[in-house]
Amino acid sequence: MENEDKLNRIVESRMKLKARFEEKMKLTPSVADDAPKGSGKLNRHGMPSIPIGQTATIKWPVLDLGYQPNIPLDRWRLTIDGAVDNPVRLSWKELMELPQTKDTSDFHCVTTWSKLDMHWKGISLLDIAALVHPKDTATHIMCYGYDTYTTNISLEEALKPDVLLVHTFEGQPLPIEHGGPLRMITPQLYAWKGSKWIKRIEFLTEDKPVFWEDRGYSNTAYPWRNDRYSE
Repeated sequence: MENEDKLNRIVESRMKLKARFEEKMKLTPSVADDAPKGSGKLNRHGMPSIPIGQTATIKWPVLDLGYQPNIPLDRWRLTIDGAVDNPVRLSWKELMELPQTKDTSDFHCVTTWSKLDMHWKGISLLDIAALVHPKDTATHIMCYGYDTYTTNISLEEALKPDVLLVHTFEGQPLPIEHGGPLRMITPQLYAWKGSKWIKRIEFLTEDKPVFWEDRGYSNTAYPWRNDRYSE
């Protein structure tokens, strides 16, 4: 009964969040750009499947900061806090009790490769937000990895249905080298916006550019505008 009540609260909060950010989501470039740059068939959002400057690959290259943390599941924790009404710190078991989402999406790396039709299972960021109830003043999230990596995303991007915290790829646990046990994926942005080995999500009341953004990368990261670097 307790889990059912939690699920009902998440669903109700999810609907409120969708209503709150729906119009902003519709106006984001990865959905509303009337002149996207790229090639190939259109994806489900109406964008070319291969953004400008990208090349499709079958392999999944490994990119990291030179450190791949191996966190045992019994020690792993995810903190969600900041500008929220209900901050939480989840164990792996508690994470797995949240609504689970399966999705197929594309992965675009700023280093010019794209891997298409990747099959994921995880938790929607929208459902994570619904669990903690972001305050009306919240505008962005900051994600922190166990490897010390940080990245920032606006809420209108983060709350899109295909932004997930994934633990499963192609039916198998997400490999450590790709951010397992849990990483974020951001199909409508370059992949550096999705933290690997994620351990904390902080809701912010203002934007705070961080690791790659402080090193000259774009703060918005829209693949179909070749939006790789800051001006």
